[in-house]
Amino acid sequence: MAANPKLKDEATDQLVRSILSLKNEEECYQFFEDICTISELKSMAQRLEVAHMLKHGHIYDDIVAKTGASTATISRVKRCLYYGADGYKIVLARLDGEMD
Repeated sequence: MAANPKLKDEATDQLVRSILSLKNEEECYQFFEDICTISELKSMAQRLEVAHMLKHGHIYDDIVAKTGASTATISRVKRCLYYGADGYKIVLARLDGEMD
């Protein structure tokens, strides 16, 4: 699937290339600590955990209790998980060892 043309520009290309250039978890932590606020990074981590829980069949109440995410956030992640660009599906499958 091609990148969303609304997102794709030189600055975003540079960001994506920067992320792909990172070699290990420590470099990722260093980069994301510099480029994101703690709140932004925690929000992204929360959304990924919500997607993981949705993929594994957890109900909203369980997800709220474990992650603290709002039902609006859970709904948005669910919409992206099932009708989005498949980014969550790719990452979650790799994290779960389902694909290379």
